Amino acid sequence: MIGAPVFIDRIGKAYGSQTAVGAVTLDISAGEFLSILGPSGSGKTTLLTMIAGFESPSAGRIIIGGRDVTAVSPDRRNIGMVFQRYALFPHLTVAENIGFPLRMRGIRKDLRAERVSRALDLVQLPDYAKRYPHELSGGQQQRVAVARAMVFEPPVLLMDEPLGALDKKLRESMQIEIKQLQRRLGATVIYVTHDQEEALTMSDRIAVMAKGQLVQLGSPADLYCNPESAFVADFIGKMNFLTGEFLGETAGRHTIRLGDDVVIDTPGAAHNFEGSAKIGDRVRLALRPERLGLAARGAGGQNALPGRIETSVFAGSFDLHLVRTDFGSGEIIQVQIPADGKREPFATGALVDVVAERDGLRLFTVEEG
Repeated sequence: MIGAPVFIDRIGKAYGSQTAVGAVTLDISAGEFLSILGPSGSGKTTLLTMIAGFESPSAGRIIIGGRDVTAVSPDRRNIGMVFQRYALFPHLTVAENIGFPLRMRGIRKDLRAERVSRALDLVQLPDYAKRYPHELSGGQQQRVAVARAMVFEPPVLLMDEPLGALDKKLRESMQIEIKQLQRRLGATVIYVTHDQEEALTMSDRIAVMAKGQLVQLGSPADLYCNPESAFVADFIGKMNFLTGEFLGETAGRHTIRLGDDVVIDTPGAAHNFEGSAKIGDRVRLALRPERLGLAARGAGGQNALPGRIETSVFAGSFDLHLVRTDFGSGEIIQVQIPADGKREPFATGALVDVVAERDGLRLFTVEEG
C-alpha cells in the first residue's frame, strides 16, 4: 500500500444560512497521519464526509493523489473508511466482512482469500476468519473494521472516531496498534476525534477546528507548547487560566498584575505573546499544571502565586494539588507534581506559593479567549 497526498482546497459546506465548514485548506503529505480535532459541532466530521464523498461541498476542491475527486462518487474515490460503530455485517463471517470490498470490485475468489488472510495477519486475528461479529470483543470488531478498510489497499484511510465505543485501556492499546499499522502500510490517514490525548498520541500533525474554521495546524508538540489562541491552549491538555492587567514590556519581558500585590512577568518574545495589548488591558495568563511547583509561603521567590492547599489527590504517576489563590477572585490552580515518594505532601489548608516556570507561561489578550 502506498499513501497518496490529499489537498483540501478552500473547502466549505453550508446548510442554508448555516455554515458548517468555512473555507478550510489542508495540504496532507503521502503517508502522513493527520488528525482533525475539535469539540462537538466544530465541523470535523462534516469535513471528513466531504473527503469521503458522502457530502457535496458548497465550495472548494478535494484533490487525492493529484486527481480532482470533488464531484466523484464515494465508490470511485478508492478510499478506505472506518466508522465509530464499525458497520460490520452481522450475517457475514470475519473473512466475508473483510473480503466484501474485494468482492464488490470483482476480485477473483482465490485472490480475495489471499488478501483477506494477509489482512487478518496484519491486524493480528489470523484464527478468527470463521467467526461472526457477535462472537468478537469490541477491540476485535474494531480490528476487523480496519482490516476491511485496508484490504483493497486504498492510498487513503479515513477514520471517524473509530475508538469511541471502547473502554479507556483498550482504546489506548488500539491507538498504538493503529499507529504502528499505519507506519507499516505507509497509508495516508485522516483521523477525526474529539479526544485531544488520542490526537497527541497518534498524529504526525493535528488540525484543530472550532465553529467550522481551522484555528491551528501543527505537530502535537507545536500545539501543546505553542498554542496560538486561548481556545487551543485550553483544548489541548490541561491548562490553568488567570486574568490580570497588562502593565507593559520592560527589558524583553511582559509584566502582568494579577492582584494588588501579585505581579508576574513572562518572556516578551513574539511566540510567547499572541495578539497586541496596551497598558491597562485585561489579559489571560495560561499555566500548564505540570510546569508549576509548590513551596512554603514566602519561599517561592519571583513569579510566586500565593495560595492555600484546597485538596490533594494521588493520581499514580503524579500528585495533583488544587490551590485556591489569595488574590483576585480566589481561582483554583491545578498543580501537577511527579510522585516520587520522597516528598512530604503539603497538608490541606497549608499556605503555599505556586511557583511558575517563566518559559512555561503563555499570554493571551482577553478577546482571544
